[in-house]
Amino acid sequence: MNNKVIIFDTTLRDGEQAPGYSMNLEEKLKMAQRLEKLGVNVIEAGFAFASKGDFESVKAIAEQAGDVTVASLSRALQKDIDASCEAIKNARHPRIHTFLATSDLHLQYKLKMSKEEALNQIIEMVTYARNKCPDVEFSLEDATRTDLDYMCKVVEAAIKAGATTINLPDTVGYACPEDITKIFTTVRNNVPNVDKAILSTHNHNDLGMALANSLAAVASGARQVEGTICGIGERAGNTALEEFAMNLKTRSDIYPYTIDIDTKQIYKCARQLSSITNVKPFPSKAIVGKNAFAHESGIHQHGIMANSLTYEIMTPESVGVVKTELVLGKHSGIHAFTSRMEALGYILDKDDSARFFKEFKDLCDRKKTISDRDLIALVESSEKPKENDWILDHFVVNSGNLMTSTACVTLRRGDELKESVAAGTGPVYAAMRAVEKIIDHHFGLVDYDLHAVTEHRDAQGEVIVKITDGKEYYRGRGVSTDVIEASILACITACNHMLDASPMVQGSGINAQQLSLNEDMLAGHSDR
Repeated sequence: MNNKVIIFDTTLRDGEQAPGYSMNLEEKLKMAQRLEKLGVNVIEAGFAFASKGDFESVKAIAEQAGDVTVASLSRALQKDIDASCEAIKNARHPRIHTFLATSDLHLQYKLKMSKEEALNQIIEMVTYARNKCPDVEFSLEDATRTDLDYMCKVVEAAIKAGATTINLPDTVGYACPEDITKIFTTVRNNVPNVDKAILSTHNHNDLGMALANSLAAVASGARQVEGTICGIGERAGNTALEEFAMNLKTRSDIYPYTIDIDTKQIYKCARQLSSITNVKPFPSKAIVGKNAFAHESGIHQHGIMANSLTYEIMTPESVGVVKTELVLGKHSGIHAFTSRMEALGYILDKDDSARFFKEFKDLCDRKKTISDRDLIALVESSEKPKENDWILDHFVVNSGNLMTSTACVTLRRGDELKESVAAGTGPVYAAMRAVEKIIDHHFGLVDYDLHAVTEHRDAQGEVIVKITDGKEYYRGRGVSTDVIEASILACITACNHMLDASPMVQGSGINAQQLSLNEDMLAGHSDR
């Protein structure tokens, strides 16, 4: 068999369905560009029929894509397939990905169809899709709980109808490697036309088996693996593509398969996802977690200094982690700054270079030493302000353990300056109330996270907030050597997103009294 494995990335579809990972059009385009640099073969850009926003995202990604295949998910319905076909028509390599559940459980309770009815619909819709697009993938939803004889019958019929890829997904994360091996072996040995299509695997991680199941599928004949960056996705997520890639690279003696992934782009891709979603990988996350290449034990440190292979089975550089800490300071020029940002994976245009360089110089006035992590935080926390965005002009807070905290905040929007004063149990809470008064749009705080970007007392504080207006959730990130300023910046960013979504609805959203819930959220930070 050909040992080339196709990498199918569904970060922008299945991954985005996970709570907290939704992305707007601009963010999806950025992520798609990074995925193409990573070397994935297929980008599942979305579910075109699901909404107007999804359709526009799929269409925009298809139009900007290079040689990567762009897929749109569709139910096995004509209207879904039509929407997908229209959205991906300008891609160099378009793909329609359609699906129908095949397990007895889904057929009886969800679809209320007989096996014969489902088979007829599959044949009809795969044929319809193939007449519109030369590349059609068909997925048997809940394949791992589907009767094997029926599965073989469906696979044979779908291939005969024109499917070029057949996906056998573990939709609910129920299977173990032994199940996967049996399924793929059975299909390969019992479907007469199986050689006319590529077999694909898509595994969920509900029992922590997604990666193991993907490796088992490849060993059993699958030549496409579907997954996401950092394993994000519904419920417990999907196969983490960076883990799959590094397993193949590190254990080529066991897994002699080739992929087009540039592993040195992995860390940058994970950082891009984190920057867009404001959700950081768990510190101990394999490959891209903060602690993945950290060694605290004295025995480990001694071994690493003697020979890194004693405790590192792969190097940080192999996944794109930059170890060199080139120190920049207030005397550094814009050329040195932009060169360092390029080494860290950030290609800045002229306007962004000038904007970030100014912010870098401001940071130099506050900190003696600027590390790579400071530079990364600076770029990832700063969004280019739009014409109607609110921007922090200045603030003053008064706080102490024997007094009620007060904050005076002044925001700027174009030539307009607005100031407000508010009180609260802590300076962050008071400042957020002042921001709320200025923008005249009530919101509730759902999540607040504060951590240091680097070590030492002059470290920058990075704050990530999630707010709600009672209808949607909005995220914001702020970085500063002053954690109160970082909190205000994060709050303003989230508020600008909220106002963009409902620009004409001033004073709306949740009742102002509900903001008292935020005091509990900020209780651990009320002294800051």
